[in-house]
Amino acid sequence: MRPNQPSPPRLPILPYRKPTLGRDYWLLDDAVAGADAIRARCLAKTDWIEGYPYKPESWPGLRTIPGLEEQELAPIETWVKQVTGAKKLWVETAADGTHLNHNCIQVVGIDESEPRPHTDSRTLCRYAAVLYLNPTAPEACGTGFYRQRLPGGQLGGNTVMPPHANLAAALGTRFVAPDSFVVDVKVPYRYNRLLLYRANMIHSATGYWGTTLEDKRMAAVFFWMA
Repeated sequence: MRPNQPSPPRLPILPYRKPTLGRDYWLLDDAVAGADAIRARCLAKTDWIEGYPYKPESWPGLRTIPGLEEQELAPIETWVKQVTGAKKLWVETAADGTHLNHNCIQVVGIDESEPRPHTDSRTLCRYAAVLYLNPTAPEACGTGFYRQRLPGGQLGGNTVMPPHANLAAALGTRFVAPDSFVVDVKVPYRYNRLLLYRANMIHSATGYWGTTLEDKRMAAVFFWMA
């Protein structure tokens, strides 16, 4: 007889809030007037910061900061305040200097990552956004909002609430089974589309694309406290 194997610890069940357009996430198509210029500026860069598989980093692909210039970012922030009702937006830095990579261009190829459901730190941002910057990337490379999939196939929640700062803290671990989350709502990738969302909902890119700088999934990401 095989010895009894200890059962994996049961993860906490998170609160669930159905991601709803206009309440939990917002879309702005044709978001910036100079999308072609932003993309061209990025493609001309030679000083990308390298992640996996180029360097032994936990994050994938290439990054550059800042992505948008001040005059390109200002209309986006005006729109964010309009749709959310926020009076003020700012980029938060913790007392120890920890901060999120706000206004960062990310370029990730098809073999460089996979969906990684997560939430952004509640102590560092309330709203996050992604601006899609590749006119040829397929719709499947958009963003998904996820919820828990519990043992037996039951569905759990999707939102991190106080006192927890992020998903790992809420679950008590960074390591979960590969099938612990399932897509609840998908937002298709579309060139020059801005997706804004509440950062404490579980989310992830739904796919990656391309093998060269020109055709890989390119996106600018933003993180605001409000």
